[in-house]
Amino acid sequence: MPVPRILLFIFFSSVCLRAAPAPLAILKLAISDMEDGALVPPSFTFVPGQFVFVSFEVGGSQVSSERKLRLSYKVDAFDPKNVPIMETIANTLDTTLSDEDKNWRPKMRQQILLPPLAGSGAYKIAIHVTDELGKTTTSQEMTLQVRGHDVAPSDTLIIRNFHFYRSDEDRDPLAVAAYRPGDTLFARFDIVGYKFAPHNAVEVDYGISVVAPSGKVLFTQEKAAEEKTASFYPKPYVPGSMNLNIYKDTRPGQYTIVFTVRDHIGNQTYEAKENFTVE
Repeated sequence: MPVPRILLFIFFSSVCLRAAPAPLAILKLAISDMEDGALVPPSFTFVPGQFVFVSFEVGGSQVSSERKLRLSYKVDAFDPKNVPIMETIANTLDTTLSDEDKNWRPKMRQQILLPPLAGSGAYKIAIHVTDELGKTTTSQEMTLQVRGHDVAPSDTLIIRNFHFYRSDEDRDPLAVAAYRPGDTLFARFDIVGYKFAPHNAVEVDYGISVVAPSGKVLFTQEKAAEEKTASFYPKPYVPGSMNLNIYKDTRPGQYTIVFTVRDHIGNQTYEAKENFTVE
């Protein structure tokens, strides 16, 4: 006996109106500058060495007949040149939901430490989520701005951004490197162009000599400072600094500081001379 057409219409209509399951999705991806703090606006600028707090929700994950939910996710972060700044963060959420949790969405929180010597630019955070039960994946990215101390790279060992200062706390360098007897001279500079060993190991040191106007060497320190470290993120430069007490009986004239920088991994040596005046 044929099925009446009106019943067929009702049957197909009910099938068409049945809602399709929502796809797996990363929702409300946001960053803050403090744990559980307010979300930062798009114009916010982070600084090197600062923690970035990341949060996001996951929607559309499949729940088994036993009310189980199983998600895995990975978080990566990259500098403006797309170099990873940290090892991949990998975690798994494996839980059983109650009847009251039918509208609940998992929320993930992670924190990312920006490199202490991070340069300026747009950094990228990439999230990848897998629904282990539904066998589906989804990804999303967001960017954040960092304002760092930028040092131009070099193919060979060199000192950049050398400046004299009146005190160790000063941010603005001296326009004229002139001191008086009894003063303390301060200087800061950056070392670049060294080579890396495995695990981004760096082995750099430098020595200092002070030369009088007559050409006589007044002071020498063969190894004034040393940088011997390894890190996940390649150190873009090595910051250097020095201070020098100028004796009260120092004669006026132009003096010279001679820097000898050594890269023990790259087998490089670089010498720089910087002048200052005692008035």
